[in-house]
Amino acid sequence: MTQPRLVAGVDCSTQATKVVVCDAETGTILREGRAPHPDGTQVDPQEWWKAWEIASDGLLDGVEAIAIGGQQHGMVLLDETGEVVHPAVLWNDTSSADATAELITELGGPEAWAEAVGSMPVPSFTVTKLRWIRDNADTDPVRRDAVARAAAVVLPHDWMTHRLAADRTGIDGITTDRGDASGTGWWSPATNSYREDLVERAFGRSLKLPRVAGPAEIVGRTASGAALAAGTGDNAAAALGLDLQVGDVAISLGTSGTAFARSAHPTADASGFVAGFADATGEYLPLVCTLNAARVMSATAELLGMTLAEFDEAALSSPGSQGLVLLPFLDGERTPDLPHSTGLVYGLTRATMQPAIMARAAVEGLLCGLADAVDALRAQGIPVNRLLLLGGGARSRSVQALAPALLGAEVVLPEPAEYVALGAARQAAWALTGDLPTWQIPVGKPEPAITLDATQIRTNYAQVLTNTRPLLSSPYNGS
Repeated sequence: MTQPRLVAGVDCSTQATKVVVCDAETGTILREGRAPHPDGTQVDPQEWWKAWEIASDGLLDGVEAIAIGGQQHGMVLLDETGEVVHPAVLWNDTSSADATAELITELGGPEAWAEAVGSMPVPSFTVTKLRWIRDNADTDPVRRDAVARAAAVVLPHDWMTHRLAADRTGIDGITTDRGDASGTGWWSPATNSYREDLVERAFGRSLKLPRVAGPAEIVGRTASGAALAAGTGDNAAAALGLDLQVGDVAISLGTSGTAFARSAHPTADASGFVAGFADATGEYLPLVCTLNAARVMSATAELLGMTLAEFDEAALSSPGSQGLVLLPFLDGERTPDLPHSTGLVYGLTRATMQPAIMARAAVEGLLCGLADAVDALRAQGIPVNRLLLLGGGARSRSVQALAPALLGAEVVLPEPAEYVALGAARQAAWALTGDLPTWQIPVGKPEPAITLDATQIRTNYAQVLTNTRPLLSSPYNGS
């Protein structure tokens, strides 16, 4: 019997490193490992390497190719020798909110950014973090030293791929890919080129940028001789792992919430809702991201003194939210662009101040934000035929039951899996064999859909958001 050719896919996410080893032909997962990352919005990249060593320990025997799927947007600054000069500033660090507003104005407004790179910057984007560290260098000796020494700026997956390469030398030979580069704010998916002037605008001088490798390119070799594929950003890797088809929209409910779809054409949304990203195949991946997703439910469950299972039962038992509206901006928000916002509950009465109603309002508020995201994709000409629910939050029975009506499409439930790591493994198989393999994605049956007045629920949500937006836009000082 012929032994399968083995490939490894890595998900270097915000919270953990996950590794899967797969049969290159079928995608069958044969081995897997995981190791956590430190919490926080700024992290020493060496922590990712330590997690990789733990997660991959004992898994790589016989592996012929590896690819990294990494958290997008994180800023990793390197000196001429390749040494990291500052903790990586991650996508969920919103310190650059003021820098974002400055950059948008300086270039001529949202339309100018959408034309230049397909997306309007938000504080998650790497370009805003460059401006933030430049403008705040004088207030901290670590930042001041980092700005003085910085010679290159790369993304988390770029750094990990380069670190794995046996022949790495300083900052020479570092690569990225279209999918991850498109989240920086200085690379255009429409023209497949860097806007180095935007790096200079943000940082005040030029920095070395990674070469953008092709989707199936081998960019190096590990010490054991395994081929290194280009890798990509986490959402592009997930799309590859899911084998998204035209008309599919992936809805991921993890630390953040995302709605993304494949597209044959680039998008440029000046409203800032839709980021005009590239995918990992040479096409495009329009995407909407919210900062608040599954943790809205876990935080509300904790407030109500419930387990998540009890929370789900409560939300499903309520006949509705009875006009109670929860704006779920518990950690600020990226879409809509409200980095200083907090959560808000509107419509409390003696009748609505009930645990089941509060649970139902939390699920509805979470889904209304994602419904706005799906509508924004529709406005960019993206067909929405079915929704693929992913992530830890997708396991919620109440989410599954309410999503079809509030999001306006059929919901399917891919079996729980590490789709970012699987997508990276599929890319590794592509680089290894020269052909993008077809891997079957098992799909489970979601909770039966609940009939509800989606129009009224979404109208209530929109009205509360509109009426309170000036308040939510103001910095909250906790006093």
